[in-house]
Amino acid sequence: MAKSYNITDDLGHQLRFERVPQRIVCLVPSLTEYLFWLGLAEQIVGITDYCIVPAEQVAAVPKVRGTKNPNREQILALAPDLIIANKEENRERDIVALAAAGLTIYVSEIDSVQQAMASLQTIASMLGRSEQARPLIEAIQAELALAPIRQQRVATAIWRDPWMWVGKATYAADVLACCGASNCLADPAGRYPRLELAEIAALQPDRILLPDEPYTFSQADAEQLQGLAPQINCCDGQLLTWYGPRIPLALQTYRRLLSGIDD
Repeated sequence: MAKSYNITDDLGHQLRFERVPQRIVCLVPSLTEYLFWLGLAEQIVGITDYCIVPAEQVAAVPKVRGTKNPNREQILALAPDLIIANKEENRERDIVALAAAGLTIYVSEIDSVQQAMASLQTIASMLGRSEQARPLIEAIQAELALAPIRQQRVATAIWRDPWMWVGKATYAADVLACCGASNCLADPAGRYPRLELAEIAALQPDRILLPDEPYTFSQADAEQLQGLAPQINCCDGQLLTWYGPRIPLALQTYRRLLSGIDD
């Protein structure tokens, strides 16, 4: 019989396991991708509607609605021995209700690349996949060891109507900071503050980034913002906001972009 063990989640809650979890419901799209990357396809019994990668593998997994409105009854019926959630992406009342029903929940909190790396290591350890995770962790560490080529003041949009922007205390902001971006929003400005375009212009950013997720910014939006910054770029939103197997590529991509290589 396998030895029991304890795991502490990102909020400091200690979880007790008598064996490695075999039935997992994941409510976090980027961590669903990570679980499949770790080779846990057979253990994943439920995911959200927004868990869209890897596309072929997630297609056959039962969906439990969205990250903000999971079907608790369906989750209970799936009888998971582990639920993976995230403080920002999932509602506290859903996590509390599922925990009250006797389910074990690992809650991640990811506000930086270092936090993401630590959480990925903990999740891998919890699921008996530490060795499988090692190449990814080493690749992230190698990317973080590289100094940014160039420093720029950057404003990154996250939504429009109203215009909302990436604040400093976010994972996306830290990805960019690791690649040479100084967030030009006030500190503290909140996680996703609302600022009109005139307010952004007054901050005099060197570059404005327009990710294609969660709002699908397009070249038409970039043209509307012409004159607000010397450089305006549409960019990959999943690379900027999804933590997991794509972190090394994210750091490579945004280091290249912020260096001006792609201008």
